[in-house]
Amino acid sequence: MHRFAFVIHPIDVKRDAARKYPIARYLPERWVESLLKRKEPMVVSRITGIRSLTGAQTEGWFIGCPLSPRMMLSLPLEFVYQKIIRCGEIAQELGAEIIGLGAFTSVVGDGGITIAKNLKIAVTTGNSYTVATAIEGAVRAAELMGVPIEEATVAVVGATGSIGRTCALALAPQAARILLLGRDLQRLEPVAAELRQRARGEVLLSTDLAHALPQADVVITVTSAVDAIIYPQHLKSGAVVCDVARPRDVSVRVAREREDVLVIEGGVVAVPGEVDFGFDFGFPPRTAYACMSETMMLALEGRIESFTLGKEVSLQQVETTQQLAQKHGFRLAGFRSFERAISEQEIARIRENARRQGARSYSSVG
Repeated sequence: MHRFAFVIHPIDVKRDAARKYPIARYLPERWVESLLKRKEPMVVSRITGIRSLTGAQTEGWFIGCPLSPRMMLSLPLEFVYQKIIRCGEIAQELGAEIIGLGAFTSVVGDGGITIAKNLKIAVTTGNSYTVATAIEGAVRAAELMGVPIEEATVAVVGATGSIGRTCALALAPQAARILLLGRDLQRLEPVAAELRQRARGEVLLSTDLAHALPQADVVITVTSAVDAIIYPQHLKSGAVVCDVARPRDVSVRVAREREDVLVIEGGVVAVPGEVDFGFDFGFPPRTAYACMSETMMLALEGRIESFTLGKEVSLQQVETTQQLAQKHGFRLAGFRSFERAISEQEIARIRENARRQGARSYSSVG
């Protein structure tokens, strides 16, 4: 049996730290961060019960890195690296052969390359399978909202990043139009040039999210922003938004104020077997993020290699993880929106709200 480990860390400092230390919910956020800075990485739980369709099994551990996204961006990079490397050393001591970097630990610095150089075990960010499930989820959700992908304008927010670029490459041959959004027009241009070679429709680019995003029928957003960047006024009625970013790019206000817009989380996966994570990270039983799932499937396959590292993800890597998922029994586990499961009946209601909103808009124009 090949064993794995996976690094987790607090996203919402007070909420996530309170899962381990209940007193944290009563303290100011800065105090909690100050306390976390002094803590060493630690074993959070043991993960058991993962069993492939092939009969292969694996087990592993969650290793907690006591840093929030804001801390990772504001503290010296070497300090952050030391904390993540220590997580890997703990994994090595436990007997893990591969470790996955969760959430911001896969984003900070050079995307895991330095971490891998300082460990004796394999390292993966999980971004390849994250891309695969984001694409699958966005296309399926759009169908349920009555927006066939071949008729849709698809916006990719954070298109110059590794996940955003590859999502755009995968969807360009399918979508009616691709809209690339980022902060730097010069960095967007090479991505657009690459897409135009394979796109079935127009490829547009913009740095003006407020002006451009309302044109999109389907949005995949995957920036490394610490705070939300997409608000209710940025989305057209009937839009589907797949938020792959952690922390989220989409403000919770969208769920409260826009009953005609569907927001889903990218990369929620059913794990084969009777998995027990030993820790509640907010998902239904036996489901996990795609990045976690990539680490597990590599262990099940015996591919003890640093599979996804750095800032680039290739289509070949995405296709490989899709093949491994099918072989071992990982699959997209429906949809979640803002930490809760969302049924197809709820999606149908959102679709009807969008239809009514469209009818009202047409009536007011007429």
